[in-house]
Amino acid sequence: MISTELLRRYPFFGGLTDAELAGIAMVAQEITFASDVIIFEAGDLATQLYVLETGAIELLHLVPSQGTDRSTPVGSIAPGEPFGVSAFLEPYRMTATARSQAPVKAIAVDASALRAMSEVDCHLGYIIMRHIARSLAERLSYARVQLAACRPD
Repeated sequence: MISTELLRRYPFFGGLTDAELAGIAMVAQEITFASDVIIFEAGDLATQLYVLETGAIELLHLVPSQGTDRSTPVGSIAPGEPFGVSAFLEPYRMTATARSQAPVKAIAVDASALRAMSEVDCHLGYIIMRHIARSLAERLSYARVQLAACRPD
């Protein structure tokens, strides 16, 4: 459990009522990771939704290659941003690998509890889904820029 005051620091939780924040605080905890740690891998069951407090996260996509696979960066997470948003979207499997680029401190919210709260409280579900949609739109924009940079002249 964490404090509602900690949640209030982050725009991802903006627009929620005091009661909604209290409910999320009860199913959340602060976690830390050292630098260069795989936090989750693509295909893993998405059990946590995270908001980065400090540090940096790199999102990677595994590219199969002849004999050896390689990871390609497909995005990054800065402090204040959510990651592991697949925990709120069916089929609840991570779509990328997340690796810490520096020591990381994050808020980890129990995904099944958050989904259950969202089923009961439509306002909470709407606010969380709106913030997730914004995050995904930003990542899509980043991916488009990367694709454009790969285009041959």
